[in-house]
Amino acid sequence: MFPWGHLAFGYVLYSLTRRALGVNTIAGREVIVLALATQLPDLVDKPLSWSLSVFPSGYAVAHSVFVAVPLGLAALAVGWKYDRVRLGLAVLVGWWSHLVGDVMLAVLTGGAYTVTRVLWPVVVLPGSHSELSFVEKFVYYVGEFIELLGSSAGPYVFAIYFGPLLLAAILWLADGAPVVRELWDWAADPH
Repeated sequence: MFPWGHLAFGYVLYSLTRRALGVNTIAGREVIVLALATQLPDLVDKPLSWSLSVFPSGYAVAHSVFVAVPLGLAALAVGWKYDRVRLGLAVLVGWWSHLVGDVMLAVLTGGAYTVTRVLWPVVVLPGSHSELSFVEKFVYYVGEFIELLGSSAGPYVFAIYFGPLLLAAILWLADGAPVVRELWDWAADPH
């Protein structure tokens, strides 16, 4: 899943979770924390694998349920203790949604290593055995994605990748456009 897919999927889950809890307003700082948390596994594991060769694949410590579950719960507990439970929830939902999104995408696209990709260190996935740099790998994966969009599976792939983005945009607007709303309010009255 690409970064914007993780962000969209995480926002959808966070917005729906907040609604289920009876809270309809989302603050901009929650969205910023959520956005960072949805990217956290890739920001940790991809450089450690692709650039530093610490792990054979980009699915390692930060993609592991054995790390994400206790640390996500710890973030929620710290948020609770310091009366910032919304920020703790944003970390938990953002991080966990990343793992769920990776597994769901692998299942939907028939990819290898579905659930096992989040079971590090019990399961260590093989590497790509590529000598490409971090940037070259990213460009390679974007190229593969564009090629896939042009294939017969293109409409299906488009729906999987961009459906959550559309839903997230709709929910974000319904939530009052957090972050942009605060910036607008500040610009209108910076005092």
